[in-house]
This record gives sequence, structure tokens and C-alpha cells, in this order.
Amino acid sequence: MSDILIPSFGESITSATVAAWHKGAGDAVARGDTLVTLETDKVSTDLEADEDGMLEILVPEGAEAPIGAVLGRIAPSAGTAVPEKEEAAVLPEPENTPQPDVKKVASPPEELPEQAHEPSETPREKQSAGPEQAAPRFIRKPMSPLRRTIAARLAQVQHQAAILPTFNECDMSAVMELRRQFNASFRERYGTKLGFMGFFIKAAVKALKEVPQVNAKIDGTDIVENLYYDISVAIGTDKGLVVPVLRDCDRKTLPELELELAALAEKARKGTLSMQDLQGGCFTISNGGTYGSLLSTPILNPPQSGILGMHAIQERPVVRDGQIAIRPMMYLALSYDHRLVDGKQAVQFLIAVKNAVENPVFEL
Repeated sequence: MSDILIPSFGESITSATVAAWHKGAGDAVARGDTLVTLETDKVSTDLEADEDGMLEILVPEGAEAPIGAVLGRIAPSAGTAVPEKEEAAVLPEPENTPQPDVKKVASPPEELPEQAHEPSETPREKQSAGPEQAAPRFIRKPMSPLRRTIAARLAQVQHQAAILPTFNECDMSAVMELRRQFNASFRERYGTKLGFMGFFIKAAVKALKEVPQVNAKIDGTDIVENLYYDISVAIGTDKGLVVPVLRDCDRKTLPELELELAALAEKARKGTLSMQDLQGGCFTISNGGTYGSLLSTPILNPPQSGILGMHAIQERPVVRDGQIAIRPMMYLALSYDHRLVDGKQAVQFLIAVKNAVENPVFEL
């Protein structure tokens, strides 16, 4: 007998919800069969049978259980059961069982009951008959397991961390000019577009090196300062928000970052992200500007201590060298854990991001 356990999804995920059982209790299963779909606030994943046997279910659909919990078991089969169709072949036929009447099945239309030809009340007529019914004022439906988990975790983060925001804005002129000049050749050479996110990942890494407190986390009574730069990037999907991780971003070129990001985004859309794609991460970037957001305060992705919010680019009048100029501007937001990061450090970090984006380093 083997146990079906909830696997580890990463250090920030402590539980998972049983979204669906694909086999019923008592069903025979074979090694490799998909048994159950689990959902967390970040990922949906399927568990397969690791041996043949009979399925026993311990945790029902819709229930939440901690990492490592036993969802069910696969018990060895007692023996080979006789197929149902073979049993039916040897059963004696009851004496009073009527024989099938093919003629009645193929009876002509004139033999049909007379009332079948009478006009009947249509659903539309039924709806209009009598007093007019009032339209419903609301619809009640249960939260999906994924949405329940997201709601619980967001509330938990708000209670565990002292989240504060700070804001700034950056001039996107230089980045937009680089994209105008090199987007076509970049796509031809690498097979993907030259986006904005790669520039912001580079800028975030530079800022994390200048202000290492933002690249740290609280573990009990200790502060753990990360010496690596794995950046989580929030990606919206039909099922919700997922946050895959780009590893060692300080060692990668801009084209490498864009290619890796495109591959993760495609996996997110197809729902094929693995647990390894979502584990870890030192710092998160979220681009609400893709949905038209002008300004927001993103929520921390625990146990990280900072998250950068990008927003929509708008042309606005700004003062440059004493003159009013129209520039493409973006508001930036940094949400940070004030237990670990002081206000001065948060401001310094966001200014470092701003300066790096306004003076980008571009390599092909």
C-alpha cells in the first residue's frame, strides 16, 4: 500500500486544495494514471499513481490540507475481477422478459399518440404567462479552491508583515527609443520581442545590489540576506495570477532574460508550470500596466521583503532643463516589509530602479 502525499511546492506554500479527483474511491488504477489535481495560490498540479491497485480517498474535493498530508492510498488489488460484459453473457435470461419489438420502434407516424400532434405551450409562452417575474438581483456561487487559497494567503500576508508603499516615476523615453530601434532585429535574431520587463529585471538587480536589505527576509528572529538574484515575475492567466522565477538574473543578458520570460509565460498560459518554476525568488515584479493600471500598491510575495509595481505609460508634461516637455512617464510603486526595510532604504531602492531604467544598458 502506498500513500498519496501533498508534495512541497516551495517555502512560501504551506497547504494545497484538492481541486478534483479523477478516479473514484474503490476504482482500479494503473501506474501513471492521473489521480488528483491540487491547487495552491500559485500553481495547479496533477499527481499520478506510482503503482497499480485500488484507490482509497481520504481527503475529499474542495478540502484544504497541509503539505505532506495523506490524500489517499493505493491498496494492492485483491485479484482480477471478471469483466462485467463476461458476467452478463452467462446470466440466465428471466422467463417473463419481453423480447425487443423492432416493429414498434419503427412504427409509422400515424400510430403516434394523438396528443403529440396538438400544439403545446412553448417555454417562451410559459415565461410570459401570468405576472411578470422580477429579474434576479444577484448570483451566488462558491469560490473556487484556487480563489479560496489566494484569499486566505493574502489576508495572512497582511497580518504577518508591516507593508508600506513608496512611489516614484520614471521617464521611459530611453527604453522606448531602444525598442523602436532594435525591436525588429531583436525579434529576427532571438525569435521574441524586446519587451519592457527585461529592462526592469536588470534595474531591480542593480538596485538590490545597492540596497541589500530589500534582498533579505525574516526567518524567526534572524535576518537572511540573499546573495543571489532570483526574480519572481507575476503573470496573469485565465485561472489567476502565477509568479514564476527567473534564476540568477545578475548573470544573464537582456536577450536571455526575455527568452526565459517568454518561455515561462507560455507555460503559464498552458498551465504547465512546474513546482520548480515557482519555488524561491528573492524579489517580485508585477506589471499592472498591461491591464491599464495607472497606480497601485502591490502586496508582498512572502517571505520576500519587497515587490515592484510597474504601471501604464502615459505622456505627461514634465520639466526638463527649465523647459516643459511631453515625455512617456510611468509611475513606480515599491511595497516593502517595514520590519526589515527602513523608509530611507526603500526610497533609495526605488530611485536606483528609476535611474537604471532611465539610463538603460543594452546589449545584443
